[in-house]
Amino acid sequence: MNPGIPEEAGSTVRTLISALQSNPAVLALSVINMALLIFMFYALHGSAEYRSKLTDQVLSNSNAIHDILKQRAVACPP
Repeated sequence: MNPGIPEEAGSTVRTLISALQSNPAVLALSVINMALLIFMFYALHGSAEYRSKLTDQVLSNSNAIHDILKQRAVACPP
């Protein structure tokens, strides 16, 4: 019977960790790199939401200013 994906992934991770046991600094740096990647994804996702909200607010304000200026427009005399 063929092992499934979780068994294969677990076996691969166990093999990797046992291979890196002789050099724990590499293992620690690998874990830190993964944590940094997760943090960067989270931070960039949050900043993208902020930029989207800010862009919507700027567009809303510029539409409001445009409407105010349209109401105050005076036709040029002939």
